[in-house]
Amino acid sequence: MSTGPVGVAVVGAGVISAEYLRTLSGFPDVRLLAVADLDGGRAAAAARAHGIPLHGDVPTVLAEPDVELVVNLTVPAAHAPVAAAALRAGKHVYGEKPLTPTPAEAEKLIADASERGLMLGGAPDTFLGAGLQSALRAIRAGHIGTPVAATTTVQSLGPESWHPDPAFLYQAGAGPLFDLGPYYLTALVALFGSVSRVAATGARARARRTVGSGPKAGQSFPVDVPTHVTALLEFASGASAVSTFSFDSAVPRVRFEVVGTEGTLAVPDPNTFRGPLRLRPNGSADWRELAVRGRTEGRGLGVLDMARAIRAGDGRIVPGTRSTHRASGALAFHVLQTMTAVTESAARSQFVPLAAQVVPPAPLPEDWDPTAATLG
Repeated sequence: MSTGPVGVAVVGAGVISAEYLRTLSGFPDVRLLAVADLDGGRAAAAARAHGIPLHGDVPTVLAEPDVELVVNLTVPAAHAPVAAAALRAGKHVYGEKPLTPTPAEAEKLIADASERGLMLGGAPDTFLGAGLQSALRAIRAGHIGTPVAATTTVQSLGPESWHPDPAFLYQAGAGPLFDLGPYYLTALVALFGSVSRVAATGARARARRTVGSGPKAGQSFPVDVPTHVTALLEFASGASAVSTFSFDSAVPRVRFEVVGTEGTLAVPDPNTFRGPLRLRPNGSADWRELAVRGRTEGRGLGVLDMARAIRAGDGRIVPGTRSTHRASGALAFHVLQTMTAVTESAARSQFVPLAAQVVPPAPLPEDWDPTAATLG
């Protein structure tokens, strides 16, 4: 069995890559070896900025023998082909959300990874941050009694005001449901377990949008997906949640509250890694803040957790089973199935059941330290 830091390549040097590269550079248990992008200049710039020895196109990066784990940060439409190529090259894969645009593509990747004895995982890993892990511990400790329901809301006017190239965020595999939904749905599955069925509505406010910043400012692009989605989620545990995902609101809002038999927990924004975490017991007129404990570094915690699991020898991911790495392909697949069911329900105006279930990821130990070298 191999020892020492796990060799990592990043494919896709776009906006989100900067945070991944910064965070992964600070983890002694991973070693950044390569970065690839369709734009060679962008790959070279990212490599220079983070002292990465190799840059180039995808085949060049996948041919590097010391690369064991590929972090796939491409646009959603490229998630499946890039991941498939990496698996064929014998590399473990961690991808940005969604895992793939469709469940059929994801199932194929999961089967391929399992057949090859490789790991497959996917974002978001924000639920591994101190904020959501502290919320999970608070619920398990009984602070709100038995969890009964949740309400989540994330709304804004969309990313085109700040993103220099936002068109892909309004294509199939994106929109507010597929772009922001994974943060909320992953956190809900971590808290409540598997989703059993959904009902939803969806709407599109405008057929075209306009880029607001960067070199493409002023250019318009088509909107191919609903931009306001409301979903009712029923969990196998008996709990339920109402979730709204919108790119149509002039009032930015983030809300995540979990109601229990003994109180309500205001959960941190699941698109972040920190707090605050607040509790309001039944009969109280005031919220009180709970301690947020644990390490928080940023995007890449799931990659690190996978790297440590690789060295521990856990190579196979099977839907419905627990993996030693937490941001697993099985979890990302269940969230993708849920979002697909939400889309189908909005189109059909009826409940849509989910057949496949998933085991929620194990909580992190409170003393889990991403900056400590554990792999020799």
